[in-house]
Amino acid sequence: MKSRDLVMRLLLPEGFPDSVTSDYLDYSLWRGVQGVASQVSGVLATQALLYAVGLGKGAIPTAAAINWVLKDGIGYLSKIMLSKYGRHFDVNPKGWRLFADLLENAAFGLEILTPSFPHLFVLIGAIAGAGRSAATLIQAATRSCFYAGFAAQRNFAEVIAKGEAQGMISKSIGIGLGIALANCIGSSTSFALASFGVVTWIHMYCNLKSYQSIQLRTLNPYRASLVFSEYLLSGQAPSIKEVNAEEPLFPAIPFLNLLSANRERSVVLSSEAKQAASEIELRLQLGSKLSDIVSNKEDVLALFNLYKDEGYILTEQEGKFCVVLKESCSPQDMLKSLFQVNYLYWLERNAGIESRGASNDCRQGGRLQISLEYVQREFNHVKIDSESVGWVTDGLIARPLPNRIRPVYATV
Repeated sequence: MKSRDLVMRLLLPEGFPDSVTSDYLDYSLWRGVQGVASQVSGVLATQALLYAVGLGKGAIPTAAAINWVLKDGIGYLSKIMLSKYGRHFDVNPKGWRLFADLLENAAFGLEILTPSFPHLFVLIGAIAGAGRSAATLIQAATRSCFYAGFAAQRNFAEVIAKGEAQGMISKSIGIGLGIALANCIGSSTSFALASFGVVTWIHMYCNLKSYQSIQLRTLNPYRASLVFSEYLLSGQAPSIKEVNAEEPLFPAIPFLNLLSANRERSVVLSSEAKQAASEIELRLQLGSKLSDIVSNKEDVLALFNLYKDEGYILTEQEGKFCVVLKESCSPQDMLKSLFQVNYLYWLERNAGIESRGASNDCRQGGRLQISLEYVQREFNHVKIDSESVGWVTDGLIARPLPNRIRPVYATV
């Protein structure tokens, strides 16, 4: 009993399970296994690099060190270049984290191949190093998103600390197993690749299971559309678990959506809501340029007048839901604009009300006027309902285009 208590104090946040969310334990267990697999792959890759650089044959240490530094130095550039895409990771952290794991395994595979091409050591090593550096940056960025969600009692630092402790246990076990496996394999590239293939399969399977266990509570465009669409259809906000189980890893790229064949199917979310979320994800353009979507003064004046009290302007152009953001637009305004997009979609599908041009849609009885009036009346209600089941509704997590406008209204 004392040993169990000691392990819990060292590896789990104080107050567990009440101090973390319900998905924390499943995620941690799957991550622990994948951490072991990752370290085994790392040991095999490092051994291959050492053979390729010539240390296994008594090469001159200085020459080997120069090659190693060149390899790592070129690889680090990828981390610097990738840092500017940080907002992408906030929007779809699960998908990007899985992509990072794939990238890391591809880098390990290249490194294991280096003994077969020792004359290309720096080139292959630099490519692999760039992949591993990029993977490390994405993993660190997305890990923060996950840990922030787990901290049920705002114990963010402790959740991170315990996660690092769990990671050290996995790494220690993985390094030990990796060394034992490397001793058995020796310098055989074919045996190393075969072993790497098995370990990579375990690694990626555990990764996929760990990400599917995470229940993100923030609202990106896909999750928000699923919540809003279900609310419009049933009058109730769906649960966090239902929405996360349905969300693909990359909503905007269907062929990259990796979903387990035996995952639980939603019994609450309607097929109409799922279709709406998928279609809106493809049709939404957040941060549109005003000059690209309106072509005459009448449309501009009508839109400015209708949305004079809002932080955004919404209209439809060539089938796209175009949201023009004002300089004063906040994440809360973007969330509100997405609620209006969902209601516009509902009007289109269920009432057959199609767009008749911006100026006509802004008039009394037009679809933009009807939808905005509804949103102004119901937005706080859907927020309260969503918060009651655990959603964080302080704003939309999105990656809008950089365009902004500053409307000037004439005073009388």
